[in-house]
Amino acid sequence: MDTTLDQLRSLIAVRDTGSALRAARLLDRDQSSVQKQIDTLNRNLGALCGEPLVLKQGRGRDVVFTGTGEALVEAARDTLENWRDRIRMCRDRAGALVVVGTTRFTLGALTSVGAVVADEFRRRDVELRIEHVRSKDVLPKLRSKEVDLVCGSIALPEGHGAPADCEVREFSRTGPSVLTNLSTRLLPGPEVKVSALRELPLVVPDHGLIADCLRGWFGGDHRRQLNIAAQIDAVTYGLELLCSALPVRGCMLVTHGIGEMVRDGRMATGGGLRVLPVVNDTPVRMQILTGAFRRRDDAARDGSHPLSMLWAALAR
Repeated sequence: MDTTLDQLRSLIAVRDTGSALRAARLLDRDQSSVQKQIDTLNRNLGALCGEPLVLKQGRGRDVVFTGTGEALVEAARDTLENWRDRIRMCRDRAGALVVVGTTRFTLGALTSVGAVVADEFRRRDVELRIEHVRSKDVLPKLRSKEVDLVCGSIALPEGHGAPADCEVREFSRTGPSVLTNLSTRLLPGPEVKVSALRELPLVVPDHGLIADCLRGWFGGDHRRQLNIAAQIDAVTYGLELLCSALPVRGCMLVTHGIGEMVRDGRMATGGGLRVLPVVNDTPVRMQILTGAFRRRDDAARDGSHPLSMLWAALAR
């Protein structure tokens, strides 16, 4: 059989999202690439098993997994998880590689930390690998063991700590801010109440911590309650959209830190946008926790392990 791990990953993504289009967005791939992989699996494994894995339901409708498809999805999950565990065991045994994930806006947090451990890592021939992680993947990448440590932000109700399976070094806890090109007549300021977001034209992402905040405030059907002027998948695209010559007027929710960067002129785009703090006047008080995260079971490592050294450097 010529089935690849990447094909299995696509199969799982289609099962979890319901379509090749949404799976492609999840995997940051082209829809045609994902669809080709599913068609190949359907043809090859369907012939081996005597039943197709998925049944297409027509344009705009979710695919349906057969009994064979459901069984092979679970087998694919087990296979990928086993590979991740084995690779991590080999890597840990060698102690020669530490993989750190970071979002674009927390990369700077690693600069001084890297300097603290650099000499010792060089002496022991330990490789420090940095990977770009989007906010929506901060905890999933950590839990799937694709990274050993991750710097980024998550949304959670006020007063809640990090998830039970993670340990965190907190950098900050803040509410979000709004970036807007609306006039002071339409949005006077100096702040924006959460309840007022329903009436404002919003530039919002599909998923990630801002989507988590909106879901916490307005529930799972928050998109039906909001006036969505544009949908984005990256902060930089939203900034360029609001600052472009296009007649798009609206508000974009961002972290407090990004709001400060725009206000202080430390972003390549965003000049001319107003920055307003969001004031929570709803029963659910959402916060954005920014920090470094590691799996709790890694806390038991010996202090001489490269990951423990990096974690200690973060504390200092």
